[in-house]
Amino acid sequence: MDFEPYRGELVAYCYRMLGSFHEAEDLVQETMLRAWKARDRYDPARASVRTWLYRIATNVCLTALEGRARRPLPSGLGAPGDDPGTPLTPATDIPWLQPFPDARYDVEARADMRLALVVALQRLPARQRAVLVLREVLQFSAAEVADQLDTTVPAVNSTLQRARAALTDIGDDDTIAEPDDPGAREVVDSYLRAFEAADVPALVRLLADAVVLEMPPVPLWFSGTEHYGAFMRWVFELRGTDWALTRLAANGQPALAAYASAPDGDRWLHSLQVFTVTGGRITRNVVFTDPQVLDTFDLPRRISSN
Repeated sequence: MDFEPYRGELVAYCYRMLGSFHEAEDLVQETMLRAWKARDRYDPARASVRTWLYRIATNVCLTALEGRARRPLPSGLGAPGDDPGTPLTPATDIPWLQPFPDARYDVEARADMRLALVVALQRLPARQRAVLVLREVLQFSAAEVADQLDTTVPAVNSTLQRARAALTDIGDDDTIAEPDDPGAREVVDSYLRAFEAADVPALVRLLADAVVLEMPPVPLWFSGTEHYGAFMRWVFELRGTDWALTRLAANGQPALAAYASAPDGDRWLHSLQVFTVTGGRITRNVVFTDPQVLDTFDLPRRISSN
């Protein structure tokens, strides 16, 4: 019995549940181990292998989520900042939401992994989260989900209704551009060029008026073009203007890896920036700087300045 063809989609499922790529991989490994040990008890007349694996994965995720705090982004924890010179002090006691490295797994329907949706899912109770993802994203039937959760179809339908009601404020994902959308690619390419030129006015022209900039694991975040521009001027003053950026994708969204100049003359990996592009403007930039998060994208730590 070969479970490997399902690994990628199971990692994506566990990621949606946990908000952590590292934990998702660990939980899928546990799912595979449990499935292998129970393979002799698998009944093909009751469920397909895929449905059976999701039942195991769901139980593994629900157990892992017991007593856990939700994984937030900084904008979900307090008011935005107004001083670009505020010290960027990491809050290591907060289990921050992590991005999903698209290139690691061939996962379909990446639009359902957008950071905004994954953050919103974290606000739901664990069983509501599972029902919503299994029914709405993965398109399992109510009967299949009831079997996966050891409950009834009416209970699944009721839970789904509550979960939908709780997520009515996340906006219309259909207006958010895909990474390969020509308009989004043009906007992000323009941002890359402006960033490498340390041209703050050019960066600001690419932003929506209510743009959000946040930088986990630093709890500080900013809202609006004025504060965004002021912070970028402070960054260039602090870290210099010699940067190099490379394109990639995360959570089905366009992203850039930023390399800052170092005293040895090379450039060192500084951050991963994940963009939300709506209506031809950048509406959100989530900048991840945690080395453990950066490692998941298999990026070189250092690149030559030549």
